[in-house]
Amino acid sequence: RLLQRPLKGGPRPRRCRRVGLLESSCRRVAFLVIRLRGLQLRLLLRLRRRILLRIGQAHRQRTLPAHSGVDIRCLRTAIAAASASAPAPRVTHAAATRERKADPRHAVSAAASAARISASAIRVIAAAGVRPLAVAAHRSKALVDEALDTATGGAIGADGPDPTPVWTHWWRLVIAVPFRFRSIRRVRSIDYWGDGNYRHKLDILTRRDPVPDGAPIMVYIHGGAWIIGDKREQGVPMMHELVSRGWVCVSINYRLSPRASWPAHIVDCKRSVAWVRQHIGEYGGDPSFIAVSGGSAGGHLSSLLALTPNEPEWQPGFEDADTSVDACVPFYGVYDVTGDPDASGAYGPGLVDLLQRRVMKTTVSDNRDLFELASPDRRITAAAPPMFVLAGVNDTLVPLRVARRFVERLRSISEAPVAYVELPRAQHAFEILVTIRSRHTTMGVVRFLEGMRCRTPGQGLNLGAAPPPGPCRRN
Repeated sequence: RLLQRPLKGGPRPRRCRRVGLLESSCRRVAFLVIRLRGLQLRLLLRLRRRILLRIGQAHRQRTLPAHSGVDIRCLRTAIAAASASAPAPRVTHAAATRERKADPRHAVSAAASAARISASAIRVIAAAGVRPLAVAAHRSKALVDEALDTATGGAIGADGPDPTPVWTHWWRLVIAVPFRFRSIRRVRSIDYWGDGNYRHKLDILTRRDPVPDGAPIMVYIHGGAWIIGDKREQGVPMMHELVSRGWVCVSINYRLSPRASWPAHIVDCKRSVAWVRQHIGEYGGDPSFIAVSGGSAGGHLSSLLALTPNEPEWQPGFEDADTSVDACVPFYGVYDVTGDPDASGAYGPGLVDLLQRRVMKTTVSDNRDLFELASPDRRITAAAPPMFVLAGVNDTLVPLRVARRFVERLRSISEAPVAYVELPRAQHAFEILVTIRSRHTTMGVVRFLEGMRCRTPGQGLNLGAAPPPGPCRRN
């Protein structure tokens, strides 16, 4: 899509006007890569042509030149007969080796052999390097299970959902890209504000076969540092697995900075939840159980949404709407935006500078209350919903100490179950593609959400009730 858009001149699409600088840079990089690949191909073709010319010249030098009036085939026949009758000259091994090395074809053959040996060595080294990563990814299952078994409030869903993946089969790990396939239906770009703005639209994912009555809801909020991102890009493996198990998933867009200023982002997220509660029944969903999830900036918005239900200041025009949720699953979220040295200060000055210039449009020193109200770890109450927090040990964008402090405060204040897992060798955005690790985390999310539904005997979430005996109810 980027390559089909003009670099200069001509009408530009509305989305390209919104994030023109970023997408223009992406297009320029793409064109530069294409030109470099073309140059590499031309050099390879030129090198191949030169090798073939050298081989042809050597072959012509070893054959007899054509003479006028003499049949070259007769000459070759006579020479072959004479050679057969005459004793073969004695050629030493050293002379034969020199002659073979002088042949240009020997150089090409040697280069090909060296290339094959190098490729084999690279494969061996790559396999040796990938093996620790694969082992660490497989360890994610044990870590996720341990986190759910040791969650505050007791083990979560240990005997509940079927642990066998429904959508994330082994062959999807080979493809890696989470294609939708035919079993999932996606209703695109539904306007939840009614103003026609693309950033105020959402997609609904359901099974193509009839959705069972009472399907629970998952609302997913994409990340992108509050300035980029789209509802089609993130959280796809998890949503596809949930949809295959009978859930209805909603992926939303929201206004982005620098065009939009805080708190427009969280206002749009709350508006989408209000729309879901009112209209999701038309798509087979049951608003009595709504979970929310997101990654990075989406993890910040999803956790903030879960911790601030029915906040009048962030619900202009729909103050009476119910924007509470029953569970939250933030991935590698930004839980503090104040620049506290013990939390978001670990990011360095880059995060605070981005928030001050692009998102908040003010400084921490001038309006610290705005930044504190936007920090999920400052909004924790005893009525917080159940949370399953996931973070990567090797995350270079969101330091691990941010998630640790957030979970410590959750466990000390919230009365709801809290589960937390740190995934070794996991980088930022580790769950976007279908991988070994994302497969295990997805099944952990399924177990957590179904476990929370087990503690909901009727309408709403009854946190004080003990989990019912036996397996959880599933669609």
